[in-house]
Amino acid sequence: MLAAVGLFEARGYEETTVAEIAAEAEVGTRTFFNYFASKEELLFPEPDERVRAAVAAIATRRPGERPVEVLLRALRAAGDNPGEHLVDDLNGRIAALRAQVSRTVPAVSGRAAHAQLVAQREIARQLHAAFPHELDEVGAAALVGAVVGAVSGALTVLFQQPHHGIEDGERLHRKIHETTSRVLQPWLAASAESRN
Repeated sequence: MLAAVGLFEARGYEETTVAEIAAEAEVGTRTFFNYFASKEELLFPEPDERVRAAVAAIATRRPGERPVEVLLRALRAAGDNPGEHLVDDLNGRIAALRAQVSRTVPAVSGRAAHAQLVAQREIARQLHAAFPHELDEVGAAALVGAVVGAVSGALTVLFQQPHHGIEDGERLHRKIHETTSRVLQPWLAASAESRN
C-alpha cells in the first residue's frame, strides 16, 4: 500500500501502472492481483470496517442521545467525519489521493460514489431501527444524506485547494477537523437546543 501511495503522489494515479506498483513493493503482478482486484481498490481500504464501526456506534447509543448525536458519533466511528481516520499518516494520504483522483478519474469517482451510497443506506437503515418512533425510513435516509453530503462537500473543496500541507498528516488532520466541525455546527447546535 505504501509503495502505491508513494508512486501515485510522485507520478500521478493514472500514470502509475500495476506493474510499477508491484515492482516497487517487490512482488509480482500476480501477487498484487491476489490482494487487489484493481488499482482503484488501493484507494478504498477496508470500507466494510468503517460501516461496521458506524453500526456498532448506533447499536450502543446512550440513554437520551438524539438521532443526530448518534449519527455524528457513528460517523466519527466510521471515519467519515471530522477526520478521525486520518490520524494515521498513510490513511490521510490515501484519503487525500482518493479525493483528488475522484475528481478526474471516472472509475474512481464511480467507486467512491457507490461506496458512499452503500454505506449511507446501511447507516440510515440502522438509524431508523434505533429510532423507529422518531425517524421513518425516509427521514433516516435524509438525515444521513444531509450530514454525509455536507461533510463530503466541504472535504471536496478542502482537497481542491493547493496542498494544504497534505504531506503533513497532523496539519491535514487539523484542517479536516476544523472544516467538518464548522459544517456540522448547525446539527450540533440544533441537537443541544432540543436537549434544553
